[in-house]
Amino acid sequence: MAFSLIDGDAGAVPVTVLRKDGLDRWREAAPAHERDWAAATGFTAEAGKLALVPDQNGRLGRVLVGHGDGDAAMWALAGLPENLPEGSYRLDGAPEGGDPTRIALGWALGTYAFTRYKEKKGGGARLAWPDGADRGEVERLAGAIFLARDLVNTPASDMGPAELAAEAQRVADKAGAHCRLIVGDDLLAENYPTIHAVGRASDRAPRLVDITWGAADAPKVTLVGKGVCFDSGGLDLKPATGMKMMKKDMAGAAIMLALGQAIMAAGLPVRLRVLLPTVENAVSGNAMRPLDIVRTRKGLTVEIGNTDAEGRLILCDALADASTEAPALLVDAATLTGAARTALGPELPALFCNNDELAAALIAAGAAEDDPMWRMPLWKPYRRLLDSKAADLNNVSDGPHAGAITAALYLQEFVEPSIAWAHFDVMAWNTRTRPGRPEGAEAQTLRALYAHIAKRFR
Repeated sequence: MAFSLIDGDAGAVPVTVLRKDGLDRWREAAPAHERDWAAATGFTAEAGKLALVPDQNGRLGRVLVGHGDGDAAMWALAGLPENLPEGSYRLDGAPEGGDPTRIALGWALGTYAFTRYKEKKGGGARLAWPDGADRGEVERLAGAIFLARDLVNTPASDMGPAELAAEAQRVADKAGAHCRLIVGDDLLAENYPTIHAVGRASDRAPRLVDITWGAADAPKVTLVGKGVCFDSGGLDLKPATGMKMMKKDMAGAAIMLALGQAIMAAGLPVRLRVLLPTVENAVSGNAMRPLDIVRTRKGLTVEIGNTDAEGRLILCDALADASTEAPALLVDAATLTGAARTALGPELPALFCNNDELAAALIAAGAAEDDPMWRMPLWKPYRRLLDSKAADLNNVSDGPHAGAITAALYLQEFVEPSIAWAHFDVMAWNTRTRPGRPEGAEAQTLRALYAHIAKRFR
């Protein structure tokens, strides 16, 4: 019984999803006792509102659930697993245009709870698989999203660089993929100097996870994720309010690992590579200092304008490595800047892309999957803000403006211009609870990216 989805609907209570504009039509066709009960209880198909309608024997006979006119159909049932009495249910009426696979996925995501430290209570409702739902797709995507949420929700005390790398190794082993780990000073020996520079101050050694899977002659898809397992800010120490949520600074790595898991589970015909630089940005006697200059894997020198702009440093070595293989698609995800959150808020990831066709395809996939994003510009004139008098570039600009753009421009320095590349600056955290999206970690952009890759490389 994966994600509280079950085979067979004999004896299951029917669930009917209604929008306000469809309520009158339902009333005209409904049995009199159901119509009268809905009216007596004041059910008007408001979004998220339920009516538990008894049958003529006094038992639960039907569930009516309201669905907002502007809400994506996939979330129609997502609020029900935690709000229905224990028992079996079946979908009897879906919103117009509702896809059974997406609706089943919404239900599955509504069953999520982070239970590593606290037992989940309740949640005994079960849904019969909707007719036409792609079970494999639902299980792959729900499993991937659960993995990303669990990794990000886990505190840094139990999710350091070694633990995150171990999860990546587990995912690779299950899929029959090859996973290579480069740890500690071996990063210097193998020319990943900025990953080492960021992570060397912690007693938990930095490392690079490198997963490869698929036929060698298949189109190359490379995923890169920022894996800062905790970010103190380094010597440019964050204040308490800024440091509190930094367990989630490895969310980019969690999302890319989970996306890789879904791609491998689906057997998509690609040559997949997943690069996850994993570090802890800590403070000690050997921590990198402001105005230090580090040499990157690409050979460019970088002046450290701020030790708290560490995510772009670990990503730049991974992106430079990825570029040497000239993949057909290169994607990175990172909780990179507060500036992106200021511009777009927590629910809308920023997309930076050097290829208009790719950007349009990703935005379309995001709209179709209700996994939204917003394209922001790689505005070339702002590249001057990263100029350094002592090195090839600085890791930050001196001023407060265009922080998300300058971070993306920094990363672009390490991507070959001929490679189609997308960079996502994500919050990866739900600041409020919505159906299927509880407060806490979120795998933003995963479903959109999976849909794009599955469609493009089939």
